Amino acid sequence: MTDTHIRPLAQSDEGAWRTLWKAYLEYYETSVPDEVYQTTFERLLGPDHPHQNALIAEQSGLPVGLVHYIYHAHNWRLEDVCYLQDLYADPSVRGTGVGRALIEAVYKAADIDGHPAVYWMTQDFNHTARQLYDRIGTLTPFIKYSR
Repeated sequence: MTDTHIRPLAQSDEGAWRTLWKAYLEYYETSVPDEVYQTTFERLLGPDHPHQNALIAEQSGLPVGLVHYIYHAHNWRLEDVCYLQDLYADPSVRGTGVGRALIEAVYKAADIDGHPAVYWMTQDFNHTARQLYDRIGTLTPFIKYSR
């Protein structure tokens, strides 16, 4: 099995990051304008948005996965919580531990930063990912609504 290395997103990752995030969005049958790619990348790296974060997973020196996570205030807690917003592993590396490594890296970062509560959402039909999520997290009974 190939070793997976998790590291913070870097300026030099823009092309690979864009490719991975585009594939993630395509999985969910959506897309965003180029301006959103540019702005999101700038926010993930810029000092003006310290609560927005990203990690890259590498195998054999190549980016193969990403995770975006956001710290935010919560009315039921004194400390901020962590929303794991986007998680993606290239299909060629699924089953090699990339997803687990990315989630565990978010858990570690959140613990270090004093935000121990981490949560995320997925679609109910995302059975492959849910097999991992059921092992690494706790399924809650909440249903998401949006406008």
